[in-house]
Amino acid sequence: MFQGYTQGTIDFLWGLTLNNERPWFQAHKEEFLALVDRPTRELCAQLTEEMTAAYPELGLEPKVSRIYRDARRLFGRGPYKDHLWFSLRKPGERDGCIPCFWFEVAASHYGYGMGCWMVPPVTMAKLRARIDRDPKPVEKLARAVEKRGEFVLDNDLYKRPKGDPGPLLYPWYNGRRISFSRECNCEGVFFTPKLAAQVLEGWKSLVSQYRFLCSLPGDPEPEGM
Repeated sequence: MFQGYTQGTIDFLWGLTLNNERPWFQAHKEEFLALVDRPTRELCAQLTEEMTAAYPELGLEPKVSRIYRDARRLFGRGPYKDHLWFSLRKPGERDGCIPCFWFEVAASHYGYGMGCWMVPPVTMAKLRARIDRDPKPVEKLARAVEKRGEFVLDNDLYKRPKGDPGPLLYPWYNGRRISFSRECNCEGVFFTPKLAAQVLEGWKSLVSQYRFLCSLPGDPEPEGM
């Protein structure tokens, strides 16, 4: 059962950020396992159990990230990530292309939310087609997120707009992806078991949006694609 992170979690991640090299990590590996990896896996296991109990039909499976960067994609960075994350999603060959519920912990913050970060262009084209056909269901989803006020829409807008369905749906229509996120300082609830409840309630509030995003790939491809 997740009991909360500790100041040691933050201290280790800051240390890794400032000393991102193999000798330092090897000397502090047990700290990583005890202070970062273990509580993250405990939080993941608890949230997986609770989300599965609430929504068994979603077929969610957990995935915890590795602290090691892909050696092929270092791009001058150190060999270790400066954060750890996990997600709940349906099985998929290209994980970044399918919606997921996610949580991450870093030295300066923790965050959680739902969405995709590598959405195929055809999926966003299907979203625009849905809005063109009938914007009301998407407007309802957008208003629900705005009313709750917990998450911001992170979607990387196109430089050239695809269209203008009005201010409410403009970022949905003209984004390269759809992702809802909340970023918090590592304080207060971060150090307690209540963090699990905070993330769970946030995820539950996005289930309707998650179902909608999952439905997009099943749409017929828009004409001209």
